[in-house]
Amino acid sequence: MSLANVVVVGAQWGDEGKGKITDLLSRSADVVVRYQGGVNAGHTIVVDDEVLKLHLIPSGILYPDTTCLIGPGTVIDPKVLLTEIEMLLENDIDITGLQIASTAHVTMPYHRLLDKAMEKQRGEQKIGTTGRGIGPTYADKSQRNGIRVIDLLDEQRLRDRLILPMQEKNDLLQKVFEVNRLDPEKVIDEYLKYGKRLTPHVVDCSRAIHQAARNKKNILFEGAQGTLLDLDHGTYPFVTSSNPVSGGACIGAGVGPTLIDRVIGVAKAYTTRVGEGPFPTELQGSLNDQLCDRGGEFGTTTGRRRRCGWFDGVIGRYAVEVNGLDCLAITKLDVLDELDEIQVCVAYELNEKRIEYFPSCSEDFANCKPIFERLPGWQCSTADCRRLEDLPETAMAYLRFLADLMEVPIAIVSLGANRDQTIVVEDPIHGPKRALLSA
Repeated sequence: MSLANVVVVGAQWGDEGKGKITDLLSRSADVVVRYQGGVNAGHTIVVDDEVLKLHLIPSGILYPDTTCLIGPGTVIDPKVLLTEIEMLLENDIDITGLQIASTAHVTMPYHRLLDKAMEKQRGEQKIGTTGRGIGPTYADKSQRNGIRVIDLLDEQRLRDRLILPMQEKNDLLQKVFEVNRLDPEKVIDEYLKYGKRLTPHVVDCSRAIHQAARNKKNILFEGAQGTLLDLDHGTYPFVTSSNPVSGGACIGAGVGPTLIDRVIGVAKAYTTRVGEGPFPTELQGSLNDQLCDRGGEFGTTTGRRRRCGWFDGVIGRYAVEVNGLDCLAITKLDVLDELDEIQVCVAYELNEKRIEYFPSCSEDFANCKPIFERLPGWQCSTADCRRLEDLPETAMAYLRFLADLMEVPIAIVSLGANRDQTIVVEDPIHGPKRALLSA
């Protein structure tokens, strides 16, 4: 059986449960690569009732023989990263397999201050950022004014790199946002200490990945956020500052598209969104509260309550197209267990016309009204189901409906937070491009 290199992406607005799916697939992976995003993302993994929350470190770190790479397309807050490392060590988790790209950009203190100040200034037009400095870090990267991990390893290089950014950012903070200036010496001292602690993990990421590929290793590329938060292909301007779509794996890890064998999309059995922006299937009132409470819909990074809505097949089909999805993992099916009726958005109404595509204009998307189809619920627990045949027939019918609507097979069904609460329909890495639960 040949090995495969697989990309795992979110097929909605993030928070789809990618952490659990990545954890599941990491059992078969030799290398797991996080290719974009920063500490604005979060994965929650439940192992033997122990809840582990990760923001930067790939969930493959829970497997001692797996190499976990934080790629050059990510932005790294070293303080948060070191906190994660300490948390893992406290839980007796081996981190010798953790590697950090020397060329990944670093979130500095002024990035966090600017992120919060700019979001406050936007007022009613706020985007809903996490305030963790991700956007300003990526902005400095694109303006060729950023600090990279390798700069933290040499004092003179860090001083040289920081002269202009510190002056510019301090002037901006003080004169525009009325925020106190940062002391450059304190910043340099703090970040050199971070660099010293991270030095054992810093590598040439692209070389490490290509060496693994030459050795026929199985590589799993892990994205953060979701398709609809992609900077180029999402619900702009209510998006993140990088490219979570599958194509972002090539840029963010430094590999060619021919290295990728398969793309797996992760979607909830319903839809959620954090922050601002249009959300056609959003629910209000008690039903929204029910899904939120049963699904534990609170952000891993911010703790913010997520907005909940019915499954949106329009954005689902869009995610299939822009990512080239081979199959889907459907998560949190159990959250729908108590409902007597479930609705699925199959199209939108825009300007009194039915459309079945995702509009590129944000104003048009905001004016879209969902067109629903109603399906019966199953009103019994699925939490203990471990095989497809264990599921109620109406739950199976719901999954078949989603597979047909999305025009892509379903390979994995998740029914709770624990590792074992999962039905694997086929081997999602080595299997053929089909599933038993096919469209």
